[in-house]
Amino acid sequence: MPHKPLTIYKLIILYMLDKVNFPLTSAQISEFILEKEYTNFLTLQRAISELSEASMLTAHTTGNRTYLSITAEGSSTLAFFRNSLSQAIRTEISEFFKENEIEMRNESSVLADYYKSTNGEYQAHLVAREKQVTLIDLTLSVPTEESAAAICDNWRQKNQEIYQYLTEQLF
Repeated sequence: MPHKPLTIYKLIILYMLDKVNFPLTSAQISEFILEKEYTNFLTLQRAISELSEASMLTAHTTGNRTYLSITAEGSSTLAFFRNSLSQAIRTEISEFFKENEIEMRNESSVLADYYKSTNGEYQAHLVAREKQVTLIDLTLSVPTEESAAAICDNWRQKNQEIYQYLTEQLF
């Protein structure tokens, strides 16, 4: 029985989320689906929204990134309909992960966000995770938004060196 295109897009999303042991950003999923020209951005967002409403995936937003994870309901649904996804699409997804997994894992493991606190200062919230374990969770209070943004940018680029420095100094 042929499936509607939106159903196939949903299966691609669930399959991608099922293949990794870390959350993917909606941008990472979009990169694959739009690069392969399976659909357009609006249809992709509709598929993600419907999967979320059906409790097949969870979404949480940090800063300007939305992280997606498959739920037990999504895994069950995927198991039932897995064969509806062609082998060619599954192979393309596997190749995409082979080429991009390290970068994707790092993007999901290193979080940096800032916000204005009630006292008027800015809080830069920095997190590094490895395999679902939080290695460091640090919040710095700074006087300006520019400083907070710079801290977040530097954290994304230098988190490994900073973490190593801290552990060397503290142990």
